[in-house]
Amino acid sequence: MKRHLQSDLMQWKNSKRRKPLILKGIRQVGKTWLLKEFGKTHYSSVSYFNFDDQPELKQLFQTTKEPKRILQNLSMVNGSPILPETSLLIFDEIQECNEALNTLKYFCEKAPEYHIACAGSLIGITLSKPASFPVGKVDFLTLHPMTFVEFLEAMKDDQLINYMNSIKSIEPIPDIFFNSLSEKLKMYFITGGMPEAVRIWSEDNDTAMVQLALKNMLESYERDFAKHIETKETTKLLQIWSSLPSQLSRENKKFRYQTIKEGARAREYENALTWLVNANLVYKIYRSTKPGLPLTAYDDTSNFKLYVADVGLLRRLSFLDPIAFTEGNRLFSEFKGALSENFILQSLVAKFEVLPRYWTSKAQAKVDFLIQRKNEIIPVEVKSGTSVSGKSLSLYNTQFKPSLRIRFSHKNLMMNENLINIPLFLADYTDQLINLATST
Repeated sequence: MKRHLQSDLMQWKNSKRRKPLILKGIRQVGKTWLLKEFGKTHYSSVSYFNFDDQPELKQLFQTTKEPKRILQNLSMVNGSPILPETSLLIFDEIQECNEALNTLKYFCEKAPEYHIACAGSLIGITLSKPASFPVGKVDFLTLHPMTFVEFLEAMKDDQLINYMNSIKSIEPIPDIFFNSLSEKLKMYFITGGMPEAVRIWSEDNDTAMVQLALKNMLESYERDFAKHIETKETTKLLQIWSSLPSQLSRENKKFRYQTIKEGARAREYENALTWLVNANLVYKIYRSTKPGLPLTAYDDTSNFKLYVADVGLLRRLSFLDPIAFTEGNRLFSEFKGALSENFILQSLVAKFEVLPRYWTSKAQAKVDFLIQRKNEIIPVEVKSGTSVSGKSLSLYNTQFKPSLRIRFSHKNLMMNENLINIPLFLADYTDQLINLATST
């Protein structure tokens, strides 16, 4: 299945200042497949090593840090030479070998002609420990779950993709495309963007098998909890993870420790929550005290919302049955529009460098997200249906006078003064639509 990150990998390959690459992303998001596929199509050979499947490889990095010695030993294990420029060397599950991770510094300094790409299911946990990686000596890319556009490409819906790519002005979308895209988005909410679930649906159209695949993924994450953190923290982590549907089902989606259990306090759960964030399984979205630049300067770290890395995983975690696909727009609006809001956040994270924030004004107004684009702060509201009434964006507009406001909903594409309404299914095109809106 096509992944758009391949273009970023190509830029990395051709860069004059290329360093060893670390590809981040949650378990089963497709990191290993992508690196192997990229190596197969853009290199003459691929040498693949997995530190989880082959723990004995660690010894090769414990006895020396000299790149040429390590490459010589790896070539003998591989049964074929690892060549500069034309070979792609892949280190998978590199978080299982700190020595290999630290060796990347020496590959960067002494053997930059070798192309090295690394991946790991919990690499974010390892990278959160300062002693575990060579600062400034590696490049990073993040592989997110498949976007809605990538989902459509997997379904071979080229006509719909071509139409979306052809949009050159802010004007209503013809019903023949609007209705088809809305129906496809419902199915994306069922599968989410995890490649295995998308593959099953594209090949077999079997929702039962999609359900099973997502269930197995969730169970694998829970096994990671028990395997990689202290026993006393495992229960707390599971409590946070299981509470996410309840956290997002309220009108005010601010994370509440009391939802986990009565009397729970932040300091009890801080380590477990940090682990989930570093594992890239959840996004921690802070409340912004002021929509100023940079956004990070105005974080209220005591108030935040948590979203799951993938909308399909959230749906499965919430035990929302795929039958909702047949019930009008229920899938979008179920439990206070949590799936729609999670989907938009997921799309924004993949498109904008700065993690979004949210904004509230006492009890008067709440803006779901703030995005920082270049030197602008743009407020974003998510509506899960066709009813778009609400005063929050209006109050924000009066108080801060932004050049542009965005509302995602089931209404058609349109512009009214400085407010652009974007159909949910066009979330992947947010940046392009902002360009169109600001150039008129």
